[in-house]
Amino acid sequence: MRGGSRDARGGFTLLEVVLAVGLLAIITSMVFGIARTSLALGNTIVATQSVEMEQQAFFDLLGRRFSTMPANARLELRSKDSGAQHLSELTLQNVPLSFTWGGQDRIAKAVRLTTVKRRSGFLDIVLSYYEDEIIEEPDSMSSGGIADAKPFAEIVLLNDVALFEWRVWDGRSEDWEYEWEIPGRLPLQLELTMAVGAKGSEMRHVFWIPPKLSPEMLMQQLMQGGAPNPGNPGAGDGSNEGGDGNNGNNTDGGNNPGAGGATPRPRLNVPRNEPPR
Repeated sequence: MRGGSRDARGGFTLLEVVLAVGLLAIITSMVFGIARTSLALGNTIVATQSVEMEQQAFFDLLGRRFSTMPANARLELRSKDSGAQHLSELTLQNVPLSFTWGGQDRIAKAVRLTTVKRRSGFLDIVLSYYEDEIIEEPDSMSSGGIADAKPFAEIVLLNDVALFEWRVWDGRSEDWEYEWEIPGRLPLQLELTMAVGAKGSEMRHVFWIPPKLSPEMLMQQLMQGGAPNPGNPGAGDGSNEGGDGNNGNNTDGGNNPGAGGATPRPRLNVPRNEPPR
């Protein structure tokens, strides 16, 4: 017989191996769960920021367009009550835009912002460009042509819009109105109420339109009032008593200007301050 016992080899029992594998699986699932949650949160933040940037770009586009409208621009707002909301159609005319479309240089004399309702209940905001004028004049006798004008370009600016309503401030009634069809006059303010998505909150934005004087109205005022002549202060209706008032020194009127002439202002003799010697 050989003396001595054989040394037992060190190792893990089956229970220890099972417990170690279970703990490793739990830790791995927790790490993957945290990573998946962080990735989903990051995607949500990116999507939210993208929507906010898109909405801000949309507001900036409208703000620039309204603030740079010429004095002879035409604005027309039509609204249709669909029950839950108003479907609006905003048209701007005499606001020429030059851009490239389809590889060709195009000029749009009128643009129209339309709300298009889809089967899902959401709205699409469509911007249409027209080469010719599409707003009919009050004294126009044509029944077709303008009403049947087709846009040469259309762009979908926003999708999945739950609410999109325009209102204008009417200074005559001092109230917000859903329609505006006054030729030759622009409103001072436009209000846009919008909500994007099923869970989007309502946003209200007010646009200001700076009042401007068109060249046609300026010429009419100058023609009606008459341009002043510095060398002829009494020009006007100076043929009444007091002479013709051309120079205010005629024999009939003495030193008094005519009825239509301007009253001469007294001169003040202000002594000059001589420099010290």
